[in-house]
Amino acid sequence: MDLGIAGRCALVTAASKGLGLASARALAAEGCRVIVSSRGGAALEAAAASVRDETGAEVVAIAADVSERDDLERLVRAAGERFGGVDILVTNTGGPAPGTFATADESAWEAGVDNTLMNVVRLCRLCLPWMRQNGWGRIVHITSVSVKQPIGNLVISNSVRAAVHGLSKTMATEFGSDGVLVNCVCPGLHLTDRLRELAEVRGKADGRDPEQVLASMEASVPVGRLGDPADFASVVAFLCSERARFVTGTSVLVDGGATHGVT
Repeated sequence: MDLGIAGRCALVTAASKGLGLASARALAAEGCRVIVSSRGGAALEAAAASVRDETGAEVVAIAADVSERDDLERLVRAAGERFGGVDILVTNTGGPAPGTFATADESAWEAGVDNTLMNVVRLCRLCLPWMRQNGWGRIVHITSVSVKQPIGNLVISNSVRAAVHGLSKTMATEFGSDGVLVNCVCPGLHLTDRLRELAEVRGKADGRDPEQVLASMEASVPVGRLGDPADFASVVAFLCSERARFVTGTSVLVDGGATHGVT
């Protein structure tokens, strides 16, 4: 199925690995010109090269720290200089520090708000003028299933990621008439480097092999397996497409049925 976005410019943050990289690859496979961004280094350049080689698309790597306002301005300015603007924005950030309400101090809250919410606000503010001028835009925020089912020991993430969903719903209402659609995608357990790191940490804590931890995670998913990042990326690409032209202000769970909430 042709998603109708060939030639569009897509910007994907935190795209050197994991779900961000998979999303960039899916958009490139649909013919988008893609800017992949992360804090930089060899991993980002390697990611761009791999997507370029696999898809034949035009893929550019631009290093940027999403917690730095100046970096975001430079990133979007570079997108404008290279491709004339941003048609598709996929925001993706690491989660805030773990902790409970009793243990998370004010500095952790401030960092969580700045790094997980305000970078999204800033990126949207920077990209929206192009989208509104062209009468077409897609914004997709990669968040977490915690917005539907809060996760223990992640009070800041549970709170701040929910704020991103409130932002998304509000923007969908305000900018739908401009042709700009805004949605969130909530990943569950996908087999990424980050999940493997988490399995190692949990394994050390309770004396299990990381593979045993991964097996227990897999058993908790109703479909009987962990997600492939490509599974997630397909949903992102669809929401960025012409095929999703009547979908905005929604939050899509991609978790193999693991979340038990009904709303």
